[in-house]
Amino acid sequence: MKSKVYFVKVSDNDTKEAIREKCSLLIQRSGVFEVIKKNNKVALKMHFGEEGNTGYVRPEFVRVAVNKIKERAATPVLIDTNTLYRGRRMKSEEHRQLAYEHGFTPEIAGAEVRIADDIADDIKVDGKFIKIAKVSASFSEFDSIVGIAHFKGHIMTGFGGALKNIGMGCATRKGKLAQHSDISPNIIIKTCTGCGACVEACPVKAITLINKKAKIDGKICIGCASCIAACKFNSVDVDWESGGGKIQEKMAEYAKAALKGKEKKCAFLNFATKITAECDCLAKDDPKISPDVGIFAANDPVAIDKAALDAVVKKCGRDVFRDAHPRYDSLKQLKHASEIGIGCLEYELIDLS
Repeated sequence: MKSKVYFVKVSDNDTKEAIREKCSLLIQRSGVFEVIKKNNKVALKMHFGEEGNTGYVRPEFVRVAVNKIKERAATPVLIDTNTLYRGRRMKSEEHRQLAYEHGFTPEIAGAEVRIADDIADDIKVDGKFIKIAKVSASFSEFDSIVGIAHFKGHIMTGFGGALKNIGMGCATRKGKLAQHSDISPNIIIKTCTGCGACVEACPVKAITLINKKAKIDGKICIGCASCIAACKFNSVDVDWESGGGKIQEKMAEYAKAALKGKEKKCAFLNFATKITAECDCLAKDDPKISPDVGIFAANDPVAIDKAALDAVVKKCGRDVFRDAHPRYDSLKQLKHASEIGIGCLEYELIDLS
């Protein structure tokens, strides 16, 4: 049976108020929040954006979802986990402060901001790669999860949407490391200039300069890909056939773990606006690679990501994510997620514009 995915169009020229109204209409008419019951405690799984990046979903739009949850006599909390890589989202206090700077305050976004504990719930998955997933214990206190994702490209997974927001985003740092464990980059000696940008970017000091060329110690590397993003000469590479495919499938298995016990109590919003080639984790403001498409809503994280991907490809007349990251098949995450029962690849798109 096809999953229902609801959609409202958003154009590059829409005002913030117009987008707020469209988001409100989408949530109201789609009914995706009907899984939230009275007195439920609801985790709004967010990405608050890295310093210098503006691709994250704006707090004014998140406020619409917060208000709709409150109308159901439930309690919303904005929540995210800390990162593996170096940056202001690596430690809880800095992460929370950055969220406030980006407008995610009770006054603007309408709800408490929480940075999840790094204490893990060990959740049995028995997946292809992940047997026991380390999901932040903070999520166990919530009755429902609402994933709010900025739909964009990603240097490791092709694109990032609902699945990545939940699978990678609900994991503890050990869980994130487990997902990245097959991603140990290597240096292309011919093009390496010895500039040291990768050395500076590495959070665990796994990279050194030897004879004016970078060298990565695979025993220390945590696979966070900070070096890939930092290199301006494309001199850092990965065995994408093994590592690039595995991280997507591991991420899907972590999403299954994070949603375990809440499968019928989840809703997802994908904002396919300010669509960039890279993730909001990078501390820079990337240009758009696609016109704005719209906002999607569903109770199925696989279907919503497939619908958003198809819509972006249709809007651009080509797969802009494959153009940006040609070395791997980003559909692996969706196919594997469907195979392990998280959701359905087939969907019915209902345009509420």
